[in-house]
Amino acid sequence: MVKIGIVGIGFMGMIHYYGIQRATGAEVVAICTRDSKKLAGDWTGIQGNFGPRGGMEDLSNVRKYSEIDELLADEEVDLVDICLPTHLHKTVSMASLEAGKHTLVEKPISISIDDANELVGLAEKIGAERKAAHQSPCFLMVAHVLPFFAEYAYAKRIVEEGKYGKLLGAHFKRIISKPSWSRDVADIEKSGGPGIDLHIHDTHFIQLLCGVPDAVFSQGKLASGNYVDYLTTQYIYNDRELSVSCSSGAVSQRGRAFSHGFEIYLEKATLLYDFSTLAGEASTAVPLMLLNDEGEVEEVDLGDVDPIDAFTAELQYAVDAIDWENEPAALSGVGARDALLLCYKEAESVRTGKIVPIR
Repeated sequence: MVKIGIVGIGFMGMIHYYGIQRATGAEVVAICTRDSKKLAGDWTGIQGNFGPRGGMEDLSNVRKYSEIDELLADEEVDLVDICLPTHLHKTVSMASLEAGKHTLVEKPISISIDDANELVGLAEKIGAERKAAHQSPCFLMVAHVLPFFAEYAYAKRIVEEGKYGKLLGAHFKRIISKPSWSRDVADIEKSGGPGIDLHIHDTHFIQLLCGVPDAVFSQGKLASGNYVDYLTTQYIYNDRELSVSCSSGAVSQRGRAFSHGFEIYLEKATLLYDFSTLAGEASTAVPLMLLNDEGEVEEVDLGDVDPIDAFTAELQYAVDAIDWENEPAALSGVGARDALLLCYKEAESVRTGKIVPIR
């Protein structure tokens, strides 16, 4: 049984708590927040941009801490699940790793590339030391949940299986209206704006599916400095015939507050998916469809899913990696750092109007 301590009980901390309830081989044994009402189980003030509103929670079997150091000192906690604002990710993640805890931190890994590199470097150093001492690994994981949403998980599996031949190309999109649901998201210095907070979902998925590109060419609108409001990017792979692009950012009117989807082209199949919220209501313009090379069009049966299922799958993946001591590639710190790097290289391309190499 992997015993989990959650640091930060805001909307995402609550969603992780609910997700863990559905996982196997895991339980929440501790939480940490400075909000006395939340420590008492009153989560009625928590509301996000999807999923349920918080309620009254029975925390009688959960240890409650108001200071992070107290939770890190709890010897029963195996995995520290950090659901704090992004500007706190580095310091708390480093403290967790140094305390010998498996560490899962919400995306993005950081706003700063230097901080991301420092955190990845610490995880690699601790990993090497533990391996030399014949100790079990201590994982740094970053909670990029998109690969665990049913449509994206299916697409990733189809590409990796190779049943329909090699990947030829893809286009992804992730478009929102100007965010207003969170002060931290609206504060570009804390969130990185849409070009990081939003777009990093797809840069992470693209490098997971296709590998890190050799260069990027982007056009769009800068918000401030290195931050982007919206863009369209062509990901350039020098060593193969692969055409991948993505449009992302806060450029929609409020009537379509959110939309995402993809078109993925394989030698013998095409995958299509397009979802939006229109006038506050969920609208699936194109459910996940598979078009094969015989002219058949099939709607993929994903079963009954809700938004928390993706977080459960993500957390189950983390728990299984710990149990089996398997490197958690889909949640790796290196992959999260590379996703952040792509966001900054794309912003540089928007600013300069030039193709920008990655390596």
